[in-house]
Amino acid sequence: MAEKDRLFQGNGGSAELQSDPGVLSTGMQSLLQDGLSFTPLDSTDQRVVQPFPRSPKLQRGVPKAAPPTQEQLRQKLEELQVEKSRTGAHIRSLKKRKADLSRSTEMMKQQAREHFENMHSVLKQDECQVLESLELDLRLTRTKLDHVLKDWEQHQDQVCKSITCIDRNLKNSPQSAVEQKVNCENISPKKPHESEQEIKLNKERFEKLLKTLSSISKTLKAQLQRKTLLLDFASILIDKQTCHNQITVTSEGRGLSFSSSASSIAESPLQFDKVCCALGSRPVTMGQSYWEVDVSCCSSWAVGVAYARMERKGRDKGAKLGRNRNSWCVELRDGNLSAWHNDRHVACQGMASGLLGRVGVFVNYEKGQLTFYDADSMLVLQKFSAAVMPVFDRVHHQFMEPLYPAVCFLKPPEKQIWPNHIEFCQLNSP
Repeated sequence: MAEKDRLFQGNGGSAELQSDPGVLSTGMQSLLQDGLSFTPLDSTDQRVVQPFPRSPKLQRGVPKAAPPTQEQLRQKLEELQVEKSRTGAHIRSLKKRKADLSRSTEMMKQQAREHFENMHSVLKQDECQVLESLELDLRLTRTKLDHVLKDWEQHQDQVCKSITCIDRNLKNSPQSAVEQKVNCENISPKKPHESEQEIKLNKERFEKLLKTLSSISKTLKAQLQRKTLLLDFASILIDKQTCHNQITVTSEGRGLSFSSSASSIAESPLQFDKVCCALGSRPVTMGQSYWEVDVSCCSSWAVGVAYARMERKGRDKGAKLGRNRNSWCVELRDGNLSAWHNDRHVACQGMASGLLGRVGVFVNYEKGQLTFYDADSMLVLQKFSAAVMPVFDRVHHQFMEPLYPAVCFLKPPEKQIWPNHIEFCQLNSP
């Protein structure tokens, strides 16, 4: 009984319960009886005391790995031999592709070289023809001058003979002078003929030639620059869901026409409801991209790019190209060409005389560069970039969202018909 009391005290029992064991419940008595088998903490027993059971991880024994059998080793060896063979074959394939790359590049270089040699040959032939025509003009002019010169030299000889004759007669007797009078009076003063002034090189023709060559040179330079951009040409189709209800899209999906009456197509959340705009169906998300827009049949327009989150409803600045942070554009209004972004603008100085025929748009997505061109002369109309932003306060090191091609019909001046057609060009456009 004393052992029970000590045990109960060691387990936190109260003194009251110890003094009156009769008041213990049956469950408590059972617990006390079970406690007889516990090992006290102050016991001198040499056994290890574990107050809590061992965790499953500790109870789980780690069996020692059995050494692989001969059959397992042979199977593993076969697998490694197969892997070695497959790896070798793949390495040979990569080396072959590397060699093929070099051969293909050399073939491409040769083909490009042949095209440039053909162009050089055409230019050389034309150069020879031009030089020969100038040489022919020189020969003809010289021949005419030679005839005139010969005639004057003959006249000069006659004058000299007459002078000699008269001089000789003056030294002789008067009778001899009378006899020679007839010969001396045959020489009359010679006046230059009007046709002599017309004998000259055809400078007017030559000046026309220089102007033509200059125009060809500028066109060639523009086409060579355009050739580089066309390597990144993107075929743009219009997203009909974004079109204002007075814009009609052509069957091929590249042309837009303005109609005086609204269409019966149901409105879309993506549709511009007040501003006559439309977006392309495929955005620019990486790399470089170039496209051209034919604006020759439109007197007031805007061409640019926009983020998808540009507003579509209402006439606020958020829904107008270039009047917010989500869009960039060049626009022609009242005959004035300007570039817009974030409701700020600058005049485009690169515009050639006359109206633009096509606008080129080049995007370098990673570098955050956007450039607008006069696609006929390849003059830069405006360039937006992280390095050159003299007016626009938002500097982009890169674009943060997909860029959608965008076009917009603008209201023309009074007494002019509403602009009617804008079209995204195809790659084979001249």
